Amino acid sequence: MTDPEAAIGVLATGLGVVRGVLFDIDDTLVDLEFAMTTALRDVSEHLLPGLDQAGWEKFGRIFTHETTHFYDRYLAGELSFNEQRLLRGRAALRHFGVELEEGEQAHHWVSSYASLQHGYIRAFDDVTPMLDALDAAGIPYGAVSNNVHDYQRVKLDAAGLERIRVLVGTDTVGAAKPEPAIYLEGVRRLGTGAGETLYVGDNLLLDAEGSTAAGLLGVWLNRGGEPAPGFAGREIGSLLELLAGRA
Repeated sequence: MTDPEAAIGVLATGLGVVRGVLFDIDDTLVDLEFAMTTALRDVSEHLLPGLDQAGWEKFGRIFTHETTHFYDRYLAGELSFNEQRLLRGRAALRHFGVELEEGEQAHHWVSSYASLQHGYIRAFDDVTPMLDALDAAGIPYGAVSNNVHDYQRVKLDAAGLERIRVLVGTDTVGAAKPEPAIYLEGVRRLGTGAGETLYVGDNLLLDAEGSTAAGLLGVWLNRGGEPAPGFAGREIGSLLELLAGRA
């Protein structure tokens, strides 16, 4: 069992004693937005010749932020993972007057994007210091994600995060965030209690508020400084703010 005194010496959460830590993955541990937008440009440049930097930024925003309803339909079982990915790509391209044809062109776009994105996966700079500190203190940690286990396992390994062994995906318990069951399965696998387990993620609703509602100690990782005037919970801009003496 984790020594609470060791946790107190390592973590400065302001949320009480912490005996375990769970993380979201995408845009919390892994810079998915960078991987997505870079791969999108690589696979779409031949379709959008001459598009300027502002245009590529808009293209990326549409795919990563303005079409997430397609990802919600994937989580609900209405679309396959590649179907939601293709619909998001089509929406982004259509904004610039380009129609992605059915059949071979669409298949090639999706498969090329998937292959290229994998090569751009990387962990944020604050992840290794955070995990090193938890390892040194003997505090168990893991990840809970709104994607399937095997896909996220490959992503963590590609980012050099093989040491994160506890991993709960949407297929692990048949639930997605913000359903309590998915967070609580992570807690169970850590061997801690919900009220002594920190949950850190970049999504205000799914991570901070969802985990808190499930009884965990939710923390919002707001890397971009997004305004949220009604949020009264714990907010950080970097994982290093959770380490004693590093805030």
